[in-house]
Amino acid sequence: QVQLVESGGGLVQAGGSLRLSCATSRRTFSISYAMGWFRQAPGKDREFVADITRNSGIISYAESVKGRFTISRDNARNMVYLQMNSLKAEDTAVYYCAAKFTTMYEFWGQGTQVTVSS
Repeated sequence: QVQLVESGGGLVQAGGSLRLSCATSRRTFSISYAMGWFRQAPGKDREFVADITRNSGIISYAESVKGRFTISRDNARNMVYLQMNSLKAEDTAVYYCAAKFTTMYEFWGQGTQVTVSS
């Protein structure tokens, strides 16, 4: 069973920063092809934010967060992080951690709310 647990969300003013964390098991962390972050704002579809492959060789970002967000992983702690800087009101959403074992993201955490006040 794959479990992903997000933390670190909260309320922050525009221009501020937050760091999201995603914890999972050693097995999930070691065999997943990639780990990613997605978000879903009210009334909108879930969208890709960033992801990172197992060996950290390939990192991708959505255009809307490039230069502001940084994804990273700690292989020793089985953790994935999303450092979010220069936050904007439009970054407000529920953020989800996800794991990919094949070609699609199949496993999701419960989500953590990020609210940016303008």
